[in-house]
Parts: sequence; C-alpha cells; structure tokens
Amino acid sequence: MLISIKKHYKILALSLFSAVAIIACQPKNQQQKVVVYVSVDRTYAEPILTEFTAAMGIDVLPVYDVEATKTTGLAQRLLREKERPQADVFWSGEFAQTLLLQREGVLAAYESPIAADLPSQYRDPEGYWTGMGGRARVLLINTDRLALDEAPKSLTDLTSDQWPGTEMAIAYPFFGTTATHAAALYAAWGPEPARAFFSDLQRKNVQVVDGNSVVRDLVVDGQVSIGLTDTDDACSAVEKGEPVALVFPDQGPGEMGTFVLTGTVALVAGGPNPEPGKALVDFLVSPETEQRLMAAGGSQLPLYPGAAVSGCLAGENIQGMTVGLDAIYEQLAPSKQDLSEIFIR
Repeated sequence: MLISIKKHYKILALSLFSAVAIIACQPKNQQQKVVVYVSVDRTYAEPILTEFTAAMGIDVLPVYDVEATKTTGLAQRLLREKERPQADVFWSGEFAQTLLLQREGVLAAYESPIAADLPSQYRDPEGYWTGMGGRARVLLINTDRLALDEAPKSLTDLTSDQWPGTEMAIAYPFFGTTATHAAALYAAWGPEPARAFFSDLQRKNVQVVDGNSVVRDLVVDGQVSIGLTDTDDACSAVEKGEPVALVFPDQGPGEMGTFVLTGTVALVAGGPNPEPGKALVDFLVSPETEQRLMAAGGSQLPLYPGAAVSGCLAGENIQGMTVGLDAIYEQLAPSKQDLSEIFIR
C-alpha cells in the first residue's frame, strides 16, 4: 500500500488528541455534541457515527435524508439555515450538492490533516470539502428474466426497442445520485443529446421510482429486468445471493465509461459546534473509516491509493467517465429543469 496505516493512525491520534484537548476546556457540565446532516444511507452511516462517539465521547446528533429526495433535501435545508446554521458537518453520498453549498457560502474551509495523502482530485484545493468513498453507476440485471449476454452494454442501448420500457426502472433523475448522473451526461454528451436520451426513456414508459434502492428491489423481485442504480445498492443484492448481475455500461474501446462518484464531507460555516465538527470531519475522512464503510457495503471504490476495491467488484477494471466536477455542477440546474418537464406532467 502507498499509505502507511501506522502513519495515519498516528496522525488521526494526534488530531483527535488535539480535539479532545480543546473540547476539554469547555465547561464540565456541558456535554459536547456535534450535529451532522447525513445523506449516506443510515444503515451505513449510523455504526460509524456510533464509533466516533465511543472514541471521542462526543454525542452525535444526526439528521438523515429521505430516500425520495436524498441529498437535495438536506442541501436545501442548509441553504435555508445559512444565516442561522443548525448543523456542524455535512456528510453527503455525492458531490454536486456539496459544490452548490460551497458556491453559496454555506461551507467553511477546513483542510483535515488526516486526508493529506488523499489524491488532489478528491480534495477541494481551498479545503471546503474532502472526498470519502466511491461508487459507480451500474445496470442491475435480473438473470432469471434476462440472460447476461443479452443485456444492454451501453446506456444508449436502453432507448432501443429491444428492451421495453416496462422492463426497466430508474430513480427520479432530479434527486440524489441519479440527478448527478444526469448532469454528468449533459456535460459529456451535450444538453440536446442528453435531453433526447431521457425523453426517449419517458416515451418508452420506463418505470420511474423513488430512489435507487427501490430500483434494486424491483429488479430483485423480478418486476423489471433492468435497473439503473448505484453499486452500493446493486452489491447488496449480489451479496445476498439474489438472481442478479452487474453490468458496467460503456466499457468498450473508445466508449465514455460509467459514471463514478464520490461522497463528500464538509464543515458548515458558522455551525454551533466547530471544534467537535472538525473532529468528526477528521474521523470520517480517515482511510480507516473508508475501509469500514467499504466493509459495510456503503462504498465500493476506495479513494486512497493502494487500497483494495469492495469484494463485490473484485477483479473488475472499471473505466470511469472523465468529465470534470465543475462541468457536472454547471449542468445540474439546467438538467433538473429539463428532466422535471419531461417526467412530471
């Protein structure tokens, strides 16, 4: 491994010691706490936050999203609370809403010493956010209903008459990771081709549902043959032995690759508990927490160099899209506007 685990434990210990020293100066009758808004699935986030409390003695007050609105709902809440922040930390399962909050002045710069060895593309150059764990967009196939060698190999295959819309499911493309994926397609293909792609899906009567986990469940239950979802949801079905398989779209020579997205952790500007907030950021962005998240199934692609991928993806050489984060962000609002018009009547 390129990263020394001993080195990171030492840095983490020093960072947490510093945080404890600062927090120890607070009045003894005042129990320390940190408020975190979380758009990572609660199943994965809750045990990690419990570990933080056990290690630091700081109570964590989490606010979780709901599946239908995912990250978008919490980002809008943070925007409404900008003048009187209620949260200290924003832990997101993706990056687009974090970039929005940065541009709107909701976040505070904090460069965690724990993340010093994280590749630069996964850290904001001004310290406003740090990447945490990676996932990829994938086609989940019910192999009882569709042979794997007959499954679509590209996203554009989904518009073919070979696969009826009633056999496919996607999450609403203006929330969560599906919205970010849509913005990435707008950036990679251009607005007109991307709009045409989603219009074709709508005309085919593709099933549009409330979240990626619902997409997964429809595929697992055999109600559809094909679902567009994230690797965390897809891998959970594979690991349970369900009759499903993963297809990473657009992996051929010269093809664009699949969309790979990272989670993000950020400190909220003016939050009520800044020092406990920094301690939580340090804990969340450590390589040890990344490994815990992967072991639990909340992430599949490590960001730290030299770390192994999730067991579900062992042996996969995944080709990702090369579109930049800023280009994706610029397409987020126009793509949401387009897709709201297409899918909401």
